[in-house]
Order: sequence, then structure tokens, then C-alpha cells
Amino acid sequence: MAAKNKTKLNRSQGVHYKMGMSERLMMVVTYFVYILFAFVCFYPFYYILINSISNNDLSARGKVLIVPLGVHFKNFVAVAKIQGLSQAFLVSVGRTVVGAGLTVITAGFLGFMFTRDTMWGRKFWYRFVVATMYFNAGIIPWFLTMSNLGLKNNFWGYIFPLVVQPFNIILCKTFVESTPKALQEAAEIDGAGTLTVFFRVILPIIKPILATVAIFAAVGQWNAFQDTLLLVTTPKLYTLQFVLYQYLTQANSLKAIINSQMSTESIAASLAHSQTQTSIRMTVTIVVVFPIICVYPFFQRYFTSGIMIGAVKG
Repeated sequence: MAAKNKTKLNRSQGVHYKMGMSERLMMVVTYFVYILFAFVCFYPFYYILINSISNNDLSARGKVLIVPLGVHFKNFVAVAKIQGLSQAFLVSVGRTVVGAGLTVITAGFLGFMFTRDTMWGRKFWYRFVVATMYFNAGIIPWFLTMSNLGLKNNFWGYIFPLVVQPFNIILCKTFVESTPKALQEAAEIDGAGTLTVFFRVILPIIKPILATVAIFAAVGQWNAFQDTLLLVTTPKLYTLQFVLYQYLTQANSLKAIINSQMSTESIAASLAHSQTQTSIRMTVTIVVVFPIICVYPFFQRYFTSGIMIGAVKG
């Protein structure tokens, strides 16, 4: 009987499975939906890019839709000469690097501490941190608090409010709970203290979830502009996103400024390259979005494993 079943099994393994018409149709529909979804996500970035390098007159009239027309790169040269743009770029890079770094270390350390039974009031403080996810005092109390702390017109006003983020702490805590407790106990037996256990044992293990937190923190810091709008009046502390916000709302004025900075000879040489509202908006948007897009691929390999392991307790 066993031999007969084995023969049937071997025969069945040699038979190629043939898909039915309904399964083929379902596969075609699935691929079509995925391709359509990918196109919807990708096309806005592609549209902005081709309009930033196309003939400005054709771009302003909405003629550039699929392929770039009259390709040139003078828009980027003109935008690079805008006063204050390079300073805003440095401020954005600074707040992204410093803010993301502090957020990662804080989330990792607090996530680790909330798993230790020796922490005083561990359950209370953990619930206190989580409760802040559901309750928000509003913009006016937040603004008054920031002003009273001296964080108005201060670079650290970009950093401190975003260092402790409950969602990131929950991810790190769940990830740490999935690691073997024996590693911590072995280190403590050898005389390691809390900081030594964290930096020498836990930190190397939780790199995937820290990379995930780094992506969240970096994108959040880079894209933020509302805190600049509310707290900052000094142009030297303007971020790139806030400059983009200003330029998108004042594109007419910016167009006049850039065109006035162009020499008479360059204007006469090519009227098609004179700046328009559309060219300014598209070019500045590319300058703002491109750096953070370039950063993401370096962390992508950690993202899936980090978010999955950090979301499910092992």
C-alpha cells in the first residue's frame, strides 16, 4: 500500500500543473492592478522631473506629459543662485542628521529600558509615553511651551520635540523582547551595567529596527515645515521645505527675481529658458525631494525585516 502511494506521488510530481482560464484571468487582472498602482505612485515624480528639464514655455502651457521637450538644465543653475537656498539646504541636512540620530538612540534605549524589570515605575512610564499618541494639547499650548523653553528661533526647536516618539519606542521595545534574555543575563553576570548591556549587547542586535526608525525619523525631519512656520522668523534657520513652501506660494515674485538676475545676453540667446511659475515650482520640488529619495535605498534592506519583527512579539 505504501509503495503504491509512493508511486502515485512520484507520478503526480512529474505532472505539470495547468492553470485554468479563471486563474489566468485573475493573474492578468492582478498584474494589471499592480502595474497601474506602481504607475500612479511613480508618474508624479516623473512628471515633475521632465517638466523641470523641459522647455519652460512648453511646460507652462502643459505640453510636457510623457517625454521631455527641449531638454536643458538651466533651471537648476538658476535655482542654485537663489539667495538663501544653500543655507536652507544645510539647515535641513543638519536637522535631519542630528534629529534622526537622537531619535534612533532615544527610541532604542527607551525600548530597551521598558523591557527591564529593574526599571523603577516601568509600566507607568511606558503607559504614560503610549498615552501621548492619543492625546494632543493643540498648536497654541505647544507654541507657548516652545516659547517658554526658549526654543523659538532656535535650531534645537527642530530637534527636541521629535526626539521621543511613542510609535518608534513601541517598535524597539517589541524587537528587544524578541531577543534572547540569556544574552543580557550573561553580560550582567560578567559585571556589565545597564549602559554596557545596551551599547555592547542590545544595540548590535537591533540594527534592523533602528534602521527602520531612522527612515521614519529622517523622512519626518526632512519633510517638516510647519515648525519653521510657527517658530522661526530668522531666515538663516529656514529649512528647505519651508523655502519650497514660500516659493510655491510666491512663484510669480521668484520668477521675476530670477529673470532679473539673468544677463541681457542670456535672455536674448534663449527666451525659451526664461523662468516661469511652473519651471520654478518643478525645479525647487526636485531639489527638495531628490536627496531623501537617494537615502532610502540604503536602508531598504533593513526596512521589511525591521518592521515585521518589531511589529510581532516573538
